[in-house]
Amino acid sequence: MDIRLADLADEAVRNLIRFHHEDMHASSPAGQAFAFDVDRLKAPGITVLAAYLDDELVGVGAVKVRDAEAELKSMRTVPSRGRSGVGSMLLAALSDTARGEGATVLMLETGSGAAFASASAFYVKHGFLTCGPFADYEASDFNCFMIKVL
Repeated sequence: MDIRLADLADEAVRNLIRFHHEDMHASSPAGQAFAFDVDRLKAPGITVLAAYLDDELVGVGAVKVRDAEAELKSMRTVPSRGRSGVGSMLLAALSDTARGEGATVLMLETGSGAAFASASAFYVKHGFLTCGPFADYEASDFNCFMIKVL
């Protein structure tokens, strides 16, 4: 698998980010989805990685570093490649990116409920623990916050 900086002008990358963004908004209560669209992923301090298998895009992920803290902004595997290790490899690459930029912890916000159960289990499997809100997030009955020491 080849994981590299994503080309946000590439249509396949844009389509996967769009799919993720739309799915997160469809699966979340109004005002409780925080997935970034392509334009917001272009902001300074955000690194977007793309995973390729034999030149086929199989996943994307983004991390935003703020001093010693990093936030996982988005992560999505192509549906046909679910549970194939793509997510684990992307998470490792994003963690390495954050660590390389001086972060000592990696945090994330996700949803709760059936639509987010597999994502939450994935993050727990990779050493994340639940925590309270961070940055500008506010606690709600829907949001789940997680942290991992890098």
